[in-house]
Amino acid sequence: MATTRATLCTAEESSLAQQFDDTKWTEQGCSTNRVKEWTPDDVCDWAKKVEGIQEDVGSVLKENNITGCELLTLNMDGLKMIGIERAGTMCLLLKEIKSLENASQDVVTLIEHSPYCFGKILDYLRMKQIHSEGLVSKPPALPTVCDSQKERFRKVVQYFFPGDCAKMILG
Repeated sequence: MATTRATLCTAEESSLAQQFDDTKWTEQGCSTNRVKEWTPDDVCDWAKKVEGIQEDVGSVLKENNITGCELLTLNMDGLKMIGIERAGTMCLLLKEIKSLENASQDVVTLIEHSPYCFGKILDYLRMKQIHSEGLVSKPPALPTVCDSQKERFRKVVQYFFPGDCAKMILG
């Protein structure tokens, strides 16, 4: 299956939309394609741009000669070893490192869920996108799923659309 990021981001509050958020892709731009090649200076510059991270964190990373390749492998223990101790800072950094790692991957993303169920979600999102652009006047109908796949479909929807967001697709 193939689609656009705009379609995947139709439900703005979903984890699917967050995974493919356009601002993250463009904000990090082409430079993220070579994160593994970053020097300690590049890592320091990146850390200084991370919202909510104290400015000295970039300096700590630089002082420890953390390269891009090493940055992508850092975990809680590694952050502690180089002197980053604040829990909030570590959590923010790990979240941003994960985003950076995701953005540095190839443009193709594998969704490892039931193709049948994800296809139903994707068809619904495509129709919702077309409706939002005014190309069809009638809002899309909720997906219909065969009885044998209903429970799996519900789980896949709740995975990508946690909480109240799932009601958009499940009704």
